[in-house]
Amino acid sequence: MYAFLFFLTFFLIYMVFVVYAERKISAFIQDRFGPMEVGYYGILQTIADLLKLVQKEDIVPLAADKKLFKPGPVIIFTSVFAGFAVLPLTSDFGGAAADIGIFYLLAIVSLDVIGILMSGWGSNSKYALFGAMRSVAQIISYEIPLGLMVVCVVMISQTLNLQEISYQQGIWWNTVNSGAENYLFGIKALGINTTNIGGILTWNIFRAPIFLIGFVIFFIASLAESNRGPFDIPEAESELVGGFHTEYSGLRWSFVMMGEYGMMLLVSFLAAILFLGGWNTPLPNIGSVVLAEWTSGEPGTIAGHIWGAFWMISKAFLLVGLQIWIRWTYPRLRLDQLMNLSWKYLTPASIILVLLSAIWRLFMI
Repeated sequence: MYAFLFFLTFFLIYMVFVVYAERKISAFIQDRFGPMEVGYYGILQTIADLLKLVQKEDIVPLAADKKLFKPGPVIIFTSVFAGFAVLPLTSDFGGAAADIGIFYLLAIVSLDVIGILMSGWGSNSKYALFGAMRSVAQIISYEIPLGLMVVCVVMISQTLNLQEISYQQGIWWNTVNSGAENYLFGIKALGINTTNIGGILTWNIFRAPIFLIGFVIFFIASLAESNRGPFDIPEAESELVGGFHTEYSGLRWSFVMMGEYGMMLLVSFLAAILFLGGWNTPLPNIGSVVLAEWTSGEPGTIAGHIWGAFWMISKAFLLVGLQIWIRWTYPRLRLDQLMNLSWKYLTPASIILVLLSAIWRLFMI
């Protein structure tokens, strides 16, 4: 219950600030000011817009299938928000410590496809239907390389528990698994044990350098999963007005947007856990200077909770900022280019990385 209330409150606050941040970042990239009038530097503009959305009339098209049209946005948002139920925020606080946490997360988040299809089909609009079909095809296509990257991490970590994956990438791994060791680049022959050094050297992208490529594939696929540029073809304003949510207004439209921004945050949290050390600090111990221990805090202590939440949220926000930057920097792909990237490049590369991960696990750890 505490985790639910925390994530719900955190998510609502995150929505207000990330929308404002995206407006300001896009304005900076395009050499303009962005919101400036409502509040100091326009900081209250998002709150004003949210109040306006809540008060707007909920318009349902006369020819729409109301049984599909009305619940569609709610399903999109709830399926994304349910994914936070298994995310570890610190060493002892977060969602449920499920032994099949990754499996649950991938399964529940996939349900947003149903909500998108219901919204587009139920709108009885060509724009909405085309947008929904594009979105479903895109999400299903990019779930394959994204899922295969998760499989790679599971093969190396030998667990589906997100909390245990986070523990394996920090200096406290020996305290819960006696005799466990992390060797630089995963090669014992080097003889450089980084378990007690901690920091960035124990993150998965350094434990197994093949994960550097895996992280890039995961990040690209996560952009497509979130319908973010340059993969925002389902919402192409120049072609489809707004895509599958063209006919929505007011609160239901805000649910769709909350689902999109929620997916951005969720995949950023997941990327941080799988590849970037989770709640562990990036600072290593250097000789007698114990930066890793000082900036991590012992699990279960107040310092451990504060530092863990700080590093986890900082990594997630950094990745969200990168997604925003990419949207306003790169042009939108054509539909054929999007499908070619997934099926001809990312999926074969992901299959090769699964094979390499198996070899790495057998011979180098």
